[in-house]
Amino acid sequence: MLESFVNNKLIQKKNMLIQSNLYPFFRAIGDTVGSKVYVKNQKQIMIGSNNYLGLTHHPYVKEKAIKAIEQFGTGCTGSRFLNGNLEMHEELEEKLAKFIGHKSALIFSTGMQANLGAISCIAGPRDCIISDLENHASIIDGTRLAYGTVFKYKHSNMNCLEEVLQNVKDKYQRKIIITDGVFSMTGTIANLTKIVELAKKYGALVYVDDAHGLGVLGHQGKGTINHFSVTSDVHINMGTFSKSFASIGGFISGSREVIDFIKHSARSFIFSASMPPAAVATVAACIDVVTQDPSVLANLWSNVNFMRHGYKEIGLYTYNSETPIIPIYVGDDLKALQVSSYLTEKGIFSTPVIAPAVKEGDALIRTSYMATHEKEDLAKVLEVFSEAKKLFELPSIYN
Repeated sequence: MLESFVNNKLIQKKNMLIQSNLYPFFRAIGDTVGSKVYVKNQKQIMIGSNNYLGLTHHPYVKEKAIKAIEQFGTGCTGSRFLNGNLEMHEELEEKLAKFIGHKSALIFSTGMQANLGAISCIAGPRDCIISDLENHASIIDGTRLAYGTVFKYKHSNMNCLEEVLQNVKDKYQRKIIITDGVFSMTGTIANLTKIVELAKKYGALVYVDDAHGLGVLGHQGKGTINHFSVTSDVHINMGTFSKSFASIGGFISGSREVIDFIKHSARSFIFSASMPPAAVATVAACIDVVTQDPSVLANLWSNVNFMRHGYKEIGLYTYNSETPIIPIYVGDDLKALQVSSYLTEKGIFSTPVIAPAVKEGDALIRTSYMATHEKEDLAKVLEVFSEAKKLFELPSIYN
């Protein structure tokens, strides 16, 4: 029976890539210093991280995390529903709600659990969910757990979204539009202005997963809903702490009524141990930094614009990204793995994305940038990509 796992096509493909020295996953990082990492004792420039604000090594952030451990220990050893609810959990929720601009917030132990818990409990059997085709896997899994009927609309296609809304307007009690704020593979931003307009027209709720917009977009990094000035029109906003906020965990924000319902209904919240004290303190400290030190966001966008211009000069296709996520279109899966291997040899840690994470024939190198990147290192990255474009004949336009 166990042979069925050993002989699985997925495992066979993994073994083949390892033998060909093209396996790019589960690389063990031995140390991190700013925007550089060490893999097998080789120093590499990290351009595959979601640490957009570069706060994982910020002195103030680390100090707050250490103090939290000294006061509360390393964990809460229980769910918040029972014995794991600390005052600092509730203080962070109040801080997050104020930061986002919503009335209430609820923190989860991971971003995945936030989407699984919230989505699965807000859509009952008489409701429907209308989801962007390229939404994150946690949204997809959340919709699978929900009792409501699920419809999908073509990626960022507002005509398709309206067509679905038109078809379901009189058939369901509650209609919930769910979209990523920033799409994690291509770095493109959802058209929240139009989505909110359609939601009002057809009486739908709006749920935004802002994992990659939080800390990056909007005033002081308040996210995509702030970027579009639709905070009061988005009913549920979700974010994670494992990107800009240098920790682990997730949250949802919205009205007190909605958050209270999710708090007493979401199984992934009720039956999971609470965020450890150090993680909570880290997030609170990151909010302090981003709201009090404008140079952090300024440095981030200076680096993003530098790289965006550089890739354009080289002639690489970057999906017209508007965020710190700048994907490099490759097309072929094998070629994407070869490019990633070449970058590694040159001292650059990159992230190849192949099917099924993207459509067949849409393989890419997902690059992302931090406030702490140094221009000298970024110039080296551009130099190596310029070499890779010639060596691997990387396309200048999307097929």
